[in-house]
Amino acid sequence: MAIKLTRKMFVNTCFISFGSTRFLVGLNSNHDPRFFLGKTFGGFEGSGFISRPQFFCRATCAERLSWEGSSHEVLLSKLENALKDLKLDEAWETFNDFKRLYGFPSHLLVSRFITQLSYSTTPHWLLKACDLVMMVLKEKSNHLQPDMLTKLVLSLARAQMPVPLSMILRLMLEKGLLPPMNVLHLLFLHMVKTEVGTCIASNLLIEICDYYMRVCSGKSHRANLLKPDTMIFNLVLDSCVRFASSLKGQQIIELMSQTGVVADAHSIIIIAQIHELNGQRDELKKFKDHVATLPVAFISHYRQYLECLLNLHFKFDDIEAAAELLLGMNRSWESRPMKDSGKDYQKPCFVPIGSQNLRNGLKIQVMFEHQQNNSALKAEGKSDLVFCRDKKLFPSNSALSKLINGYKRHGKINELSKFLVGLKKELDSSGQSSLLSDVIDACISLGWMEVAHDILDDMESLGDPLGSSAYEALLTAYYKRNMFREGDVLLTQSRKAGFVMEVANNSVICKNVAANVGRSSLCIKEASSICQPTLSECLVQEASGSDKAISPITYELNSSIYFFTKAKMMGDALNIYRRMQKMKIQPTEQTFMYLVCGYSSLEMYRDITILWGDMKRIMESRTLTVSSDSYEFLLLNFLRGGYFERVMEVIGYMNKCNMYIDKCMCKNEYLKFHKNLYRSLKASKARTEVQGKRLEHVQAFKKWAAIS
Repeated sequence: MAIKLTRKMFVNTCFISFGSTRFLVGLNSNHDPRFFLGKTFGGFEGSGFISRPQFFCRATCAERLSWEGSSHEVLLSKLENALKDLKLDEAWETFNDFKRLYGFPSHLLVSRFITQLSYSTTPHWLLKACDLVMMVLKEKSNHLQPDMLTKLVLSLARAQMPVPLSMILRLMLEKGLLPPMNVLHLLFLHMVKTEVGTCIASNLLIEICDYYMRVCSGKSHRANLLKPDTMIFNLVLDSCVRFASSLKGQQIIELMSQTGVVADAHSIIIIAQIHELNGQRDELKKFKDHVATLPVAFISHYRQYLECLLNLHFKFDDIEAAAELLLGMNRSWESRPMKDSGKDYQKPCFVPIGSQNLRNGLKIQVMFEHQQNNSALKAEGKSDLVFCRDKKLFPSNSALSKLINGYKRHGKINELSKFLVGLKKELDSSGQSSLLSDVIDACISLGWMEVAHDILDDMESLGDPLGSSAYEALLTAYYKRNMFREGDVLLTQSRKAGFVMEVANNSVICKNVAANVGRSSLCIKEASSICQPTLSECLVQEASGSDKAISPITYELNSSIYFFTKAKMMGDALNIYRRMQKMKIQPTEQTFMYLVCGYSSLEMYRDITILWGDMKRIMESRTLTVSSDSYEFLLLNFLRGGYFERVMEVIGYMNKCNMYIDKCMCKNEYLKFHKNLYRSLKASKARTEVQGKRLEHVQAFKKWAAIS
């Protein structure tokens, strides 16, 4: 109880400190402080105190304090004045003094103090604000108001402090007090700027969606206030693409379906990039028919989607599908008006995820024509394979080089020639120069003389022979390489085509000057002002790097595993995995994660531990790289299954790779599934050695996650 200070009883007051404890005492004018200590504490000398008391105020100061009432009021007044004068150091010290003596002040003053700390731009004081929130949570949780916490998380977001931000936002989520949607937009916009922030933002979005779905099941009126919108999903998905977090991105896509969030035009481009990273061509092809029916006004936006699909055709070594896409990507657009008034573009379409034949399969709602004007995302993406100009799409030199190299590997030069004729018609209708001579030059530069000669023959048989420049270039190359027999054959062939050529000192001179008209100097004039590599340069790069790519059969087998795991047919999925091992085909990260996801959906955690053993063996040979997404998903599944030895193994691998681990998420997962596990059991009382070991791993995890 505070000692009342009245003018009649006391003249002087002072603070007396013993160690870290201070006492506000009043002294009679005839008494010495030592007299007061002797009466109050039973004497000073030999009383057990380590150090002598320290006096912090004089009689002059005490005279003023004596009029202010009790020490309770003095400390409150001091705290209020410190906050008013923005003296945070003094406010923090005074607050701690008051809390030690009287507990927390009023909730209004606590809220004011936290708000004042939140306005600071210094990380030190923002962390103090978080510490204060956690202190209040333990004793006076009703003091925590939504507006106050919203101001704090905004300040943490602007200061790029995603870890404490996630702590406060999770606290708000537990109470069902999420900030308004426009504030959530800002929070996620700041978080996804960094890789760690992206990891935290994606985990928070997953937790918000889980909470929303639980609330929906109870038909709570708060459901609509907790439902994330398309903008938040787009921000997180886009950051997953930027930081190559494709497996987490796949999980977010499925959450869009489960929560009923409608994807827009921006969503489709980001989803396409995630499917491309995961090698999920079948998923990407499901959007093709919908995109093809859109007006020509959307051609520039959906160029990126076609680029992703084309790249997957090349990864699957499906050259025919790639050629068909390149030749037909303008035809559907050209047949449609700028806006089809007879079609309702505001009605969402449903696109299946996984097999279209699954009765309970997921379906995502999409509005392909809807674009948010206030979106913080950029619609433009990479244009390595397809570029757009004047409302038309064209293949880049890189795309052509992949196609030429693919046809050559398959020995289908005749099909290549037919493709080039079809593409030539597309380019000629757009005012482009012929590209056939450049293809011949590119093949010659790589020493593919036979391919170049076959193309010349095919063009003649198709009734569309090339100009003399192509014959001249190939004939010169033959003679320079001392391939005289082939050169003589071509020379005879060129004369039959009507070209008069003479050979002197391995030099070829064409006397039909008019025949050279139409010779192009560039294959395709790309829209970018940046100098693009020539077709020859692209073809050299493609031919030299084709052996380093993942085998197309791996993509095919992974697609089959993905299909079976979505259908919960784990026996068939495992058979494909075993076949990969027998064929000595290197499994990829996607191979293991599709299997892990399948087992996780069926809560078959023991089977995941077996897969983890296979992963470790391959990682030791340094032929498998595992991302933080995979480690995190394994960590969560081992936590749910209670395999704490495996949990600590995964944590060790992540620490070794300097990967961020969301401890708060792991802690919540533990408390959700194992809150009372081994709560009172000690290692000395373990019944078996196995139980003792497990207890040891549980305690190690609890220490790591700071679980008391």
